[in-house]
Amino acid sequence: MVVKIIMVILYLGVVGYLGFLGYKNTKTTKDYLIGGRKIHPAVMALSYGATFISTSAIIGFGGTAGVFGFSLLWLTFLNIFLGVFIAFVVFGKRTRKMGHNMEAHTFPEFLGKRYNSKFIQKFAGVVIFLFMPVYTAAVMIGASKFIEGSLNIDYNVALFFFAAIVAAYVFFGGLKGVMYSDAFQGTIMFIGMSILVIAIYSKLGGITAAHQKLTDLFSNPAIADQIKGLQGGGFQGWTALPALFSKYWWIVVSSIVMGVGIGVLAQPQLAVRFMTVKSDRELNRAIPIGGMFILMMTGVAFLVGAMSNVLFFQESGQIAVVAAKGTDGIMSLFLNNFMPEWFVSVFLVVLLAAGMSTISSQLHAVGTAVGRDLFNTEGKTEKKAMLITRLGVLIAIIFTVFLAYWLPTVWDGAIAISTGLFFGLCGAAFLPMYFAALFSKKISKVAAISGMLSGFSASMLWMMFFHSKESTVLKVCELIFGKPMLVADGVLQFVDPIFIALTLSILVTVIVAAATKSKFEDKHIEACFNGIGK
Repeated sequence: MVVKIIMVILYLGVVGYLGFLGYKNTKTTKDYLIGGRKIHPAVMALSYGATFISTSAIIGFGGTAGVFGFSLLWLTFLNIFLGVFIAFVVFGKRTRKMGHNMEAHTFPEFLGKRYNSKFIQKFAGVVIFLFMPVYTAAVMIGASKFIEGSLNIDYNVALFFFAAIVAAYVFFGGLKGVMYSDAFQGTIMFIGMSILVIAIYSKLGGITAAHQKLTDLFSNPAIADQIKGLQGGGFQGWTALPALFSKYWWIVVSSIVMGVGIGVLAQPQLAVRFMTVKSDRELNRAIPIGGMFILMMTGVAFLVGAMSNVLFFQESGQIAVVAAKGTDGIMSLFLNNFMPEWFVSVFLVVLLAAGMSTISSQLHAVGTAVGRDLFNTEGKTEKKAMLITRLGVLIAIIFTVFLAYWLPTVWDGAIAISTGLFFGLCGAAFLPMYFAALFSKKISKVAAISGMLSGFSASMLWMMFFHSKESTVLKVCELIFGKPMLVADGVLQFVDPIFIALTLSILVTVIVAAATKSKFEDKHIEACFNGIGK
């Protein structure tokens, strides 16, 4: 316990210093909102990755890999290919240049200025303000519960101090404070996960032997009763995908792999990072760092979660989900049972870093959505604009902490559904119009708004009435129709909202774009696309 406390104090001391450094180097609203467009590519890449990967990604998705196995590695592939390579090369370079041309400082402002629409900017700001705090609160809940269990302190106390520390460096340091801290936290996360993957392969006799043991475990008659329920859902072993179009195939492929993997392209807190570097060269330099970071974070969590089944079986004759009494406890039980005590102390700091890096970026995105997008600061003095923006951050912090206290008392599934909910909403509402903003000079404002509203509406309706993961928790369908979801039979209840809503959003955007004419002045389009594609 003493070692854990010392590790946490040292970690918080460094984070506090980096937050102060961000505060000292923040002089203007541009510094506060987008780091003055002068962030080092390594810092940007680590901040991007650390923002992307939260405590719930390591603990929650790692535990999910304990059930579904290596099939989750397709999410790692998609995170690297779409979330880093495509995001940086295809989206990032144009976002950086266009954002500079338009003097955009937030993601909603970027969309609003590109389409010359205050409605788009404010609607995007409202979506971020209302729904991102649910995601942020869920990450905060997960981190606080982990602190509660690790340091044996009350949940409310853990939440208060955790939130206060993050709030301090976000409020005062702005995006510079957030990104400096993210880079440090990302480095800690990378080191911790590197040790973890070496340790588990060493325990299982190397890569080939470990994977063979996991493959053989599925056919071991000693676990036949334990996996009977899983097999009924299409489970075919921890080194194979679930049966095509089975219940678990839809959960893994649509909700986990596609839902999160595609949704990342339209995440406001990630997209704004493209506008923090000064040239395309910096973005190119950031790609290998970002890719390697995501590989180590998600790839290792999924490998360890899956292979923990072998160690749990060797120790107790049980598979991981049975030994841990659920997916959420798999990674924690693995660490406590099979890793040395000193590493558990190190990993406490890794998980704190994962939680704080994600939460700080989310709070900054929510706060700037309030301070910059809902309450326009353009034309105001630098001092007044900074004050309004910081007040927005303060509102975001208070709202999120309130949710973190309240949600566990009324919403048992908050942590489980929050990531998919927000990623799906952003993907459906923003991705088609974001892509069109970057690559089409002829897209009309009406088409952009139509696609945004249809994607948002379809996503919300599918969550409330069809998708079991959300509808059973939101209880809107039960309140109106007296049943948890409208279609309880078959696999439709397992099809993720992003499949339906994003498809509809794309179709509506394309159809309305073909039927309407862009009314933007040539000088507006030329100003937006100046220097792009040349």
